[in-house]
Amino acid sequence: MADFMKMLQQAQQMQGKLQQMQQELEARTVTATSGGGMVTVTADGKGQVRTVKIDPTVVNPSDVEMLEDLVLVAVGEAQKKAAELAQEEMQKLTGGLSLPFKLPF
Repeated sequence: MADFMKMLQQAQQMQGKLQQMQQELEARTVTATSGGGMVTVTADGKGQVRTVKIDPTVVNPSDVEMLEDLVLVAVGEAQKKAAELAQEEMQKLTGGLSLPFKLPF
């Protein structure tokens, strides 16, 4: 029974550390660009887009599709970087143990 109580205590500690990590990820940022810096997207460590900056020279009313593509690429890259950051932090938390499920963020 003592082993079970120890496992329960460890699980509670892990849950606390996970919550702390999620808060820390919200405070961190990642940045991605596309079009040689014409579009810049900043996201938090959980992948939520926080800012989008567009160089005015790329705004061309006759070619909106290009701007849409640049924004899409930059957002995708920022979210990818955020996922990689979250994975790195999770590996620190779990001591490199690979978990068989996806985190909820």
